[in-house]
Amino acid sequence: MIQFQALAQTYGTPLYVYDFDAMKEQFEALKEAFRGRKSILAYAVKANSNLSVIKNFAQLGSGADCVSIGEVRRALMAGVPKYRILFSGVGKRDDEIREAIQSDILYINLESEGELARVEAIAKELDVKARISIRVNPNIDPQTHPYISTGLHDNKFGVEIDAAKRMYIHAKNSENLDAVGIHFHIGSQLTQLEPIYEAAVIVADLLRSLQAIDIELKFFDIGGGLGVRYDDETTISPYDYAQAILGALKGIDVTIICEPGRFLTANAGYFLTKVLYEKKNGSKRFVVVDGAMNDLIRPSLYNAYHRIEAVGKTNDVSPVDVVGPVCESGDFLAKNYPLPAMEHNDLLVVHSAGAYGFGMGSNYNTRGRSAEIAVENGEARLIRARETFEDLIALEREYL
Repeated sequence: MIQFQALAQTYGTPLYVYDFDAMKEQFEALKEAFRGRKSILAYAVKANSNLSVIKNFAQLGSGADCVSIGEVRRALMAGVPKYRILFSGVGKRDDEIREAIQSDILYINLESEGELARVEAIAKELDVKARISIRVNPNIDPQTHPYISTGLHDNKFGVEIDAAKRMYIHAKNSENLDAVGIHFHIGSQLTQLEPIYEAAVIVADLLRSLQAIDIELKFFDIGGGLGVRYDDETTISPYDYAQAILGALKGIDVTIICEPGRFLTANAGYFLTKVLYEKKNGSKRFVVVDGAMNDLIRPSLYNAYHRIEAVGKTNDVSPVDVVGPVCESGDFLAKNYPLPAMEHNDLLVVHSAGAYGFGMGSNYNTRGRSAEIAVENGEARLIRARETFEDLIALEREYL
């Protein structure tokens, strides 16, 4: 049991707390689901990019799915082997492509024919063969929030089947490209298995058609997106997920790559915030806390639900908006949430905050970002110090 009050007293609030033991359990469950097949679990760094979090997964044998050269550098720094690092993302700059090739990572995921041309040109300049995979957009509705849907033609990600075929044929005839994988990812927070299976079948069929023209790929990258329970969602078991992918492949001999992010970290993370005071505008009740949208933007951005625990409070509840100090009407952690009467310095714990929490934070209103704490084997340790005002102005001061 994590002692939230003690952590808040020791490290202050707002505060992110991560249960590394829970992260390990999630990783091992997914790894076990694919046991018996060649597979790589490549942690999606964007979900939570703290170096200690990445290192925790690296020590379990994880790879890393990265969407910027900064994330590639983080993965390497945290001890992820270069041969387990993937570089994805729609808009890669030339300098990022060059560094990724020179870093000799497993492969670069390509998202357009224009990007294919840039990678080929840069590989030619470097006089090397660049290992690539191509992200296929299977045009499958993932049945998730539109902001985190990525597998429809309306989304900016990947290429359609015919374009993918052209790209693979071009790569086969190129002296500077080595096509080693095929990739799809239809969205995040997926709670329905059928769209995943449908997408896997489409991409597996494309793989077979490529094999028929002597284009042999080694890696079948199924992306990530496995949903978690924030409220009352029905989620997909790792076993059922793995069986759906294996069913779509029907014995094709490839290494399966899975890119879990939220699945590993979301429910292992907590956001702690203290009550400043209560207020009422007419009949509307507010609880004002020291955490804000710059710390945890998911409620404001997606209208996302997070369970909130009022530590040590058992009195009757009534609807309240939990709001922060940022000067925006959109600055809230919850609306019409049932909470008891709150007093100054009472502690709230926002659950399921381990994914897309701190990483999507900002310094809006000149607010320093929260400290981050890891809890492992009952012991807590600081893994990122709280930002100070001096940290925030460090890159500006010399230009005054």
